[in-house]
Amino acid sequence: MTTLPKTAEMRRAFRERDPSYDGVFFTGVKTTGIFCRPSCPARKPLDRNCEYFPSARQALFAGYRPCKRCRPMATDGRPPGWVRELLTRVDRDPSKRWRDADLRAMSIDPARARRYFQRHHGMTFAAYSRARRLSDALIELRRGADMTTTALKHGYESTSGFHDGIKKTFGRAPSRAGEAAAVTTAMIESPVGPLLAGATDAGVCLLEFTDRRALEAQMKEVRRHFGNAVVPGKHAMLDRLRDELKRYFAGELKRFAVPLSYPGTPFQTQVWNGLLKIPYGTTCSYEDLANAIGEKNAQRAVGRANGQNRIAIVIPCHRVVNKGGKLGGYGGGLWRKQFLLDLERGQGSLKPGLK
Repeated sequence: MTTLPKTAEMRRAFRERDPSYDGVFFTGVKTTGIFCRPSCPARKPLDRNCEYFPSARQALFAGYRPCKRCRPMATDGRPPGWVRELLTRVDRDPSKRWRDADLRAMSIDPARARRYFQRHHGMTFAAYSRARRLSDALIELRRGADMTTTALKHGYESTSGFHDGIKKTFGRAPSRAGEAAAVTTAMIESPVGPLLAGATDAGVCLLEFTDRRALEAQMKEVRRHFGNAVVPGKHAMLDRLRDELKRYFAGELKRFAVPLSYPGTPFQTQVWNGLLKIPYGTTCSYEDLANAIGEKNAQRAVGRANGQNRIAIVIPCHRVVNKGGKLGGYGGGLWRKQFLLDLERGQGSLKPGLK
């Protein structure tokens, strides 16, 4: 369970609109039913009318809706300044072994960094920087680099420590690095909130809303299909996906071209292939989809497979609605489904909100 800062600390940060706490916690306002980020410019409620959550996901599940002023679900690619600087430094020197003293030298509380990265990347900052370092090392080993040279270059004082790190992270010894089916992950900001994306050399294999209940189950499926290694880093497929998503949300892209990798059961694959054939700007019912794939008596199974889609938006499960035209269920929340459909119909404002 993620640990929140002390209540007094959160009250102060929310009251003073402290942007350095954005992403660390979210405030639910009982009198309005909305939740905000700490830096929200709106008038502040009384302390007794506030409750605090470690993630937007938990605030949503508690029944709160996103504030339309501070838009806690849409960070627009602007993490807190201290996080942006930290990520820049990690990217600048991925081989660096980060210690608490290094964070304090940047005026960053190690506990805050741990909480932020645990929430937004699914791992502590220490684990993030270690996985980032080993991800680059794996690429070099795959290209035939010498293990001892690679170990020293990436901050390991011995090959035994490097060997253990690679084996623990990727499930294989360095000598078998070429076999490791690593999934590289990255956060992608969007108008409907942060997305966790994953890709292999074969294509994009994951795109999920970070507050979705099924995210953990989806990650398990990714590990099962592609191997144990899921590490943060950079990948050409993720760069391409990020660019295409940007153009999609700008209303400029109607068909994604980035390669996809979505192994599943034969039936699941059949349903997901069917989803890809639903034209941009249109919808179909579960019954229509079942008929289209030649499974007219399998509407319930089609619905389940639709909900198990691991590549949201790109494999457009949001285009499937109930027979009467009502939205029906959507793992990312009905407000997102409505937003995506409005966008594709040319009615979107690019400002998410509940419908």
